[in-house]
Formats: sequence, structure tokens, C-alpha cells
Amino acid sequence: MGFFGFIWIAAGLIFVAILGMKMVPPYIHSSQFASIFKTIASDPAMQTGSIRDIKDSYTKRASMNYIMDITAEDIDISKEGGVLSLSTSYTVKIPVAGNVSLVIDFKPSSS
Repeated sequence: MGFFGFIWIAAGLIFVAILGMKMVPPYIHSSQFASIFKTIASDPAMQTGSIRDIKDSYTKRASMNYIMDITAEDIDISKEGGVLSLSTSYTVKIPVAGNVSLVIDFKPSSS
């Protein structure tokens, strides 16, 4: 392997590392949403609470974690068979280079 081969491999590894660093935060946010949803869905007080109570609980928990991407109005709340279920779906657009972007769809839920 010559010098130019080394440069191409190094450039490829740097590109993959930068792309990985840009993709980690959205996945962390998605896991935070899922964690909040599971906590609310397993809370006995929320099982009998109103939709407004559930949204207020989400808003408080999201503000503690500095989450501002998804508001309480974006959450789908359902109570089927006495089981509370929370979910949402959103898209994250990550600029990679120039006019190239990476689009990731997330669907965190309490189940």
C-alpha cells in the first residue's frame, strides 16, 4: 500500500467517524423518548389519569431532560384494555456534506 492508498483509507475512516458522531445524538434522543414513555405508561397514577395529566407529565419529564424536539401535542396516547400506550413518530435530517443529508425516521413508543 502506497502513500495515496493510505490517504484514501484515512479519508474514508474519517468520513465514517464523522458520520457516526452525527448519528449518535438522534439515537440517544429516541431512547430518551422511549424511556419517558415507558415510565409514564408504567406509572399507576397515569393509568387512571386524563389525557391532559399524561401530557403534563410528559412535558415535565421532557423539560428535566432538556428535550424540546417533541411536544406533548405530538404524542399519540391510547388506552386499550386498560393499558396505557404512548408513541410518536418524527424525522431527523442530518446534513452530511454540501447538499447531501441523511434522513432517519424514529418511532419511539412505550411498548
